[in-house]
Amino acid sequence: MNNSVYKELAAINNPMLNLIKPHEIKKRLDEYVIGNEDVKKTLSTTLYNHYKKISYRGEIELDKSNLVLLGPTGSGKTFLIKTIANILNVPYYIADCTTLTESGYVGSDVETVLDGLLEKAEGNIQLAQMGIICLDELDKIGRKSENVSITRDVSGEGVQQALLRMLESSVVRIQPGQKRQHPEKPYINFDTRNVLFIGMGAFEGIEQKIKKRLNLTRIGYASHTDDTSKKIDEKNLLSEVTTDDLKSFGLIPELIGRMPIITATEHLSEEALINIITKPKNAILKQYKELFLMDGCTLSFTNEALIAVAKKAIKLKTGARSLRTILEKVLQGYMYDIPKTKVKKLEITEEIVNSIIN
Repeated sequence: MNNSVYKELAAINNPMLNLIKPHEIKKRLDEYVIGNEDVKKTLSTTLYNHYKKISYRGEIELDKSNLVLLGPTGSGKTFLIKTIANILNVPYYIADCTTLTESGYVGSDVETVLDGLLEKAEGNIQLAQMGIICLDELDKIGRKSENVSITRDVSGEGVQQALLRMLESSVVRIQPGQKRQHPEKPYINFDTRNVLFIGMGAFEGIEQKIKKRLNLTRIGYASHTDDTSKKIDEKNLLSEVTTDDLKSFGLIPELIGRMPIITATEHLSEEALINIITKPKNAILKQYKELFLMDGCTLSFTNEALIAVAKKAIKLKTGARSLRTILEKVLQGYMYDIPKTKVKKLEITEEIVNSIIN
């Protein structure tokens, strides 16, 4: 957390801080993240406005805008948040919503996500109070029906209700290091006013709700009552998501209202996966090439081999998440043998990939 302009926010006296502008944030993101241009712009603008709001010293009260980030598994949601938090040098914590329950029930209290952020900030409460919390698997805590239940749903709607207070600008009492509250343990106050919350999830099946709402009676077109039609990209239906879709998926209106910004990552194409392997500043293939060079061997992949790797990832339906696993399996034997054989050059072909990965 050292040498960050954002660290100045821990003791603001000067309202005119040298904040990184949205286009500069996106430019840095472009070095590490392939595609998802709209999401990168949305995140860059949201984060810039959030920290600009913190530095504001005017008379108008500026509300924060939490965000919902949807996208298929392996489309880079978590990587985006990690990267932008590192660019801004602010603490972030990714919480798994499926482990949370209402206070008094088996599981972790929702307040533990604040403790996680405090730990990421190395115990600095001022920095933690200006960090980012990602509520991962938010879609998994949707209530089971759109009707309000008279019974407890401690792992679904109940958790959403418990999260509401944190998402507001409120002071929450937490017990550092405790998954469950203990009356004997000391409490500290955690002000969530300047914490940015980002809800994340795959929201599998929400495309069908979007189709139904858009009334896609003709291929690729949404019909409207005025007989006009809007061209819809059915491969990227998540870009059309609205608060009504989130509500029909099981998120309660109060929670949706506290997360007004909605954006979505795209399904990764074969070309995008190849670019992810090769182009970013810390691309996976660049990392393996460095490892092989340390043993005096030059590693290369043919274009056909890269296409084969991308096809395997698409087949697994886990997007970019499986790329490292595939490459590790392809290269593992060579990484074992080359240090003792002193091979100077290794080229991976399509045949090699297909022979190792079924």
